[in-house]
Amino acid sequence: MPEEIELEMAKIQRLREVLVRRESELRFMMDDIQLCKDIMNLKKELQSLVAIPEKEKTKMEKQREDELIQKIHRLVQKRDFLVDDAEVERLREKEEDKEMAEFLRTKLKPLDKATQSLTSEFLNIKKNNRNNPKDIWI
Repeated sequence: MPEEIELEMAKIQRLREVLVRRESELRFMMDDIQLCKDIMNLKKELQSLVAIPEKEKTKMEKQREDELIQKIHRLVQKRDFLVDDAEVERLREKEEDKEMAEFLRTKLKPLDKATQSLTSEFLNIKKNNRNNPKDIWI
């Protein structure tokens, strides 16, 4: 039936969307993990420079300290943007889920009615043809 085909297509589309979302989540997690690793490495290097008394630091060590602070700041901003973007994506997906649920609900109701009428028709045919097995076509 065309309704069943349309419903099956909707289910396949939904599955595709779920897989694309999962891929997006995994990419986000990979990016987040990498940013955290980079930030931690830079912080370790910064800590080693901060441990040096200010009077004993060379000009290059002071410059490196400033560079590290700037890099850490940029990475933290990048991670904040990534987290904000993920939240916006989550809210968009939640809205899409509501829309898809409503679409499927409207598509399933007519299909349920059609299935019920076919089932009752099948039972009537079966009941009417019990005495004559040659007439049973289902």
